[in-house]
Amino acid sequence: MADRSEDRRAVEQVNTTFYEAFETADIDTMQDLWLDDPETLCVHPGALPVRGTSAINRSWALIMANTPYIQFFLTDVEVSVWEGVASVTCTENVLTGDDRTGPDAFGGARAVATNVFVRTPGGWRLWIHHASPVLSAHHDDDD
Repeated sequence: MADRSEDRRAVEQVNTTFYEAFETADIDTMQDLWLDDPETLCVHPGALPVRGTSAINRSWALIMANTPYIQFFLTDVEVSVWEGVASVTCTENVLTGDDRTGPDAFGGARAVATNVFVRTPGGWRLWIHHASPVLSAHHDDDD
């Protein structure tokens, strides 16, 4: 069995590569990160599930083509590994610029994400990405 701390570091690096590929609109890297399987799953914030690697790749190409600027500041990153499966949960603090914000302004948003990776002979591959927008201003456990 592989060392869990080593696996956690490797998974965290692949997770970082995922967000870097999105930020730089690197469709080739994005496609290489995904498990090539009809059961892969991607849920973009506020959207219906996209199933299968081909459909997921098309969805990323469309998003990247229509996103002139995006940057992620990840917080609350938690990595868990169990045998050949790993999950990363995080808060995506997003800075973006598009037609709605204008050329000299940026918009912001926040989503919580779960990224599930599986170990393959070629390394860790993304099996499931699910991001949900955060609509509440804060969370108070005493409420």
